[in-house]
Amino acid sequence: MFTGIVEELGEVTAVENLGDASRFRLRGPVVTEGARHGDSIAVNGVCLTVVDHEGDEFTADVMAETLKRSSLGALAVGSRVNLERPTAVGARLGGHIVQGHVDGSGEVLARTPSEHWEIVKISLPANLSRYVVEKGSITVDGISLTVVEAGPDYFTVSLIPTTLALTTLGHKQPGDPVNLEVDVIAKYVERLLAAGQEAGA
Repeated sequence: MFTGIVEELGEVTAVENLGDASRFRLRGPVVTEGARHGDSIAVNGVCLTVVDHEGDEFTADVMAETLKRSSLGALAVGSRVNLERPTAVGARLGGHIVQGHVDGSGEVLARTPSEHWEIVKISLPANLSRYVVEKGSITVDGISLTVVEAGPDYFTVSLIPTTLALTTLGHKQPGDPVNLEVDVIAKYVERLLAAGQEAGA
């Protein structure tokens, strides 16, 4: 489990096309400290497994389903990525419960800067809109954020200078894809309510 609090801005150093999968090598001095084979690291909000680790770099395989559902397929050598290690049991939950299981991709639609923060508007797939509510939580490229406005096919978030400086959202431009993970609690509640209605029918 992750919390959506990005630990560092890493970099893609190699991409190998394996046909039905891709192998990425990524640099991240913070997240690779003490890393071992089989550990999990969230890359732009996608939970990946460490295959190999050397120095401040690690390698991870990404299967076709993940490439199709997320924006990882658009990464290239030099791309910046948000990196986070799983939260430790008993640690503070700084953001919200994040699984690293991307629900879909959105697109940056607009950026509106102000003196101390910036509003970013992001498209929202129709099948995810019911899970996004004003002042609720959403994960964008692995970043735990609070929804400012929830529209039928978009939402907005307000970014403080720290988020702009230390995550990929400081560099994303209109048209760029982002990974989205909605609040897992909302999905469980929906499933349970549906099961209860079916049982009472």
